[in-house]
Amino acid sequence: MTNTPAAQTPRPLPPQGGILLIDKAEGWTSHDVVAKARRALGTRKVGHAGTLDPMATGLLVLGAGPATRLLTHLVGLDKTYTTTIRLGVSTVTDDREGEILAVARPADVEALADEPQRIADAVAVLTGDIEQAPSAVSAIKVDGRRAYDRVRAGEQVELKKRPVRIEAFEIEQPRVVSAVRLAGGETPVDVIDIDATVRCSSGTYIRALARDLGEALGVGGHLVALRRTEVGPFSVAGATSTERLAGGEPGELLAPAEVATGLFPELRLTERQTVDLGHGKRLELGADEHPDAKLAAAVAPDGRLIGLVEVKRGRTRVVTNFPTPDAGTSDAAAPAGSVAP
Repeated sequence: MTNTPAAQTPRPLPPQGGILLIDKAEGWTSHDVVAKARRALGTRKVGHAGTLDPMATGLLVLGAGPATRLLTHLVGLDKTYTTTIRLGVSTVTDDREGEILAVARPADVEALADEPQRIADAVAVLTGDIEQAPSAVSAIKVDGRRAYDRVRAGEQVELKKRPVRIEAFEIEQPRVVSAVRLAGGETPVDVIDIDATVRCSSGTYIRALARDLGEALGVGGHLVALRRTEVGPFSVAGATSTERLAGGEPGELLAPAEVATGLFPELRLTERQTVDLGHGKRLELGADEHPDAKLAAAVAPDGRLIGLVEVKRGRTRVVTNFPTPDAGTSDAAAPAGSVAP
């Protein structure tokens, strides 16, 4: 992690807080990023909408102040990653940081390199709605203990498969490269590297996708690079670097109303409705005033986000409210997402 520079004056946080987009550098933990954001913004109330492993880089979505209340609704957004998968080697963590479990026979790697269609066919099988077992070295709890703690203690951990959706699994031309220190010595070993772009549902483990591709092809596989480029409508393009964040510059803060109306239908309120909804009251809307919605962004005439509401048969029900000058609502504790790549 980057060393902390001289202390700087924290940026004043808007009354409703904001959403930050951070481009995480390799080597940083998600907790590192949250800690730096807290310092840069002068508040303890900072949470995230899904973690990234230290090896991974790319987009982390943070919430600060009252805007942390939005994070629960961002955790489940689809994700997009760019990655490099290495075929021919399997590791205990399913990425390059783990202990090597097996190295494929050179003849098997050579035969696979000569048949790229086999790789394409295996990728196609792993596209769409699939059942995926998360990587054993993950934060998922097994009988009250993290799976990675059990693995480190020498236990065999097999996590149950769960449904995920791989919207797209696009690969570039496979290439044979020589890697060293794979078979217990300095002699180079040929492996196959594949650059890929994956668009997937929340809860997908890209490490597990690499593992499963390698297993399907009979040579083993793991990740050597991973970068998250999108979370729902949010892109890493223009996100604040961790270097700038460490220097006390959190970058642009997205207003809760801007974020919420980008994700959900907007319900524009009157002044009276703003006061009533701010106090948690149900609103009676005209039958044709707003269609039914599981979530709608209720916005005051001045542009503030008053809450996220369910609309059903012309009536509203508050799902998540936000502090307003009219309602002495205290902030909820910042949630912390736990979606891992």
